[in-house]
Amino acid sequence: MANSPNRKITLIGGGGVRTPLVIFGVNEAAEALGAREMVLWDPDAERLNIMAQLGRAIVAAEDGDLIVREAKSIEDAVEGADFVMNSIRVGGIAGRAADELAAIKHGYPGQETTGPAGAAMALRTVPIAIEQAKLVKQLSNNGWVVNFTNPAGLITQAVTNHTEAKVVGICDTPTELFHNIAHALGATLADVQCDYVGLNHLGWVRKITLHGEDVTDRVLDDDAVLSKLYSAPLFDFEMIRTLRLIPTEYLFFYYCRRRSLDNQRKQGSSRGTEVEALNQTLIATLKDRLQANDGTEAIAAYAAYLNRRSGSYMKLEAEAGSAFDKDATFNIDPFRVASGYHRIAIDVMSALTGAKPARIVVNTLNGGALGSLPATDIIETSSDISADSIVPVPIAPLPDPVLGLVHSVKAYERAAIEAALTDSRPVARKALLIHPAIGEWDPTKALLEDLLDPTCVHC
Repeated sequence: MANSPNRKITLIGGGGVRTPLVIFGVNEAAEALGAREMVLWDPDAERLNIMAQLGRAIVAAEDGDLIVREAKSIEDAVEGADFVMNSIRVGGIAGRAADELAAIKHGYPGQETTGPAGAAMALRTVPIAIEQAKLVKQLSNNGWVVNFTNPAGLITQAVTNHTEAKVVGICDTPTELFHNIAHALGATLADVQCDYVGLNHLGWVRKITLHGEDVTDRVLDDDAVLSKLYSAPLFDFEMIRTLRLIPTEYLFFYYCRRRSLDNQRKQGSSRGTEVEALNQTLIATLKDRLQANDGTEAIAAYAAYLNRRSGSYMKLEAEAGSAFDKDATFNIDPFRVASGYHRIAIDVMSALTGAKPARIVVNTLNGGALGSLPATDIIETSSDISADSIVPVPIAPLPDPVLGLVHSVKAYERAAIEAALTDSRPVARKALLIHPAIGEWDPTKALLEDLLDPTCVHC
């Protein structure tokens, strides 16, 4: 990717609540990115306008020069873009909430990217993500699709295998764990190296070095260190030590399915329903404050929202807690945290321009890096990223305790993509059958009816 001071960066799904956070990140890194303009598109014009206004207020508060523009159409947004970030949610947050509640109704944990709800999200999203990626290839031949859209690994695989677009999938889950490990060791991220292996929302750290010294045993043997690795008490430390692997937080929905489901039933809710309520309050507040031309208060309300949302993460599933617990406190600066949704996107794009080459965990083509999976599969792995190039670092074979799980989830992803592209309900049932968190045929008919048929009432 040639150096340019006038790069166009686009965000499809610009009406999403994380858009202003991404705008902050692009503005902050505008010089390294060569970013002149950030263009937003979303089918919800009102939401798009609110997020664009808030984004412009953030740029102004930071004394930035980034131009934030609302596109007239998706074609206008994509044409000539150097990077097209895709962060869509087909069916909106209400769809997520309904999917999660339907999963709970049928006896499975409700989570937007894993299990039945994740399958429903994939089946709805794959055709649209592919269509949008083809548009990027057509209107911006050299542009990169930077995929935020969940399930990130599955969507990245669908786009990679069924279009000619250049695509990379990103997720902040691995780097968030790396930061937590470094913090627990009293170190900085630069001091720590983590050997990471897996798929999106299905990954593990199997070796940790600090200043070049292997400290894996030190971490595994110290309950005080392990207790600092997650935002809520997720895993039994004996399990982690027995596996000799440190799982990312989404393994909770595989390793602790009963506890997750019990806590969701106890709370009578799901994360999606709480986020939907948080979003409704946020949008109403932003409309009021932006109409009053009070950008400062709008930014403050948005920061408070981000804090409450991130500060309550996984509390419902792990403890039957809630984002609305009155005694909860959230008081960090969500814009300037060391890791997060916006940081990983900026790091990847800065590396792809050649301005800041880096080794980053991304979702990319296996290409033989992990020998037990096909080269055409998407894996989540450390990759050397430089100008227009992503090269996965060769990986040691998967450990026995996770080998079967990774292969099963990968087989599920392939089947889910096939079902989405053929609109085949039997193939969708096959995908659920393969999924290790479901694994039965008989329940899949009624489950898919509740998840996918608009005439069905969810829960």
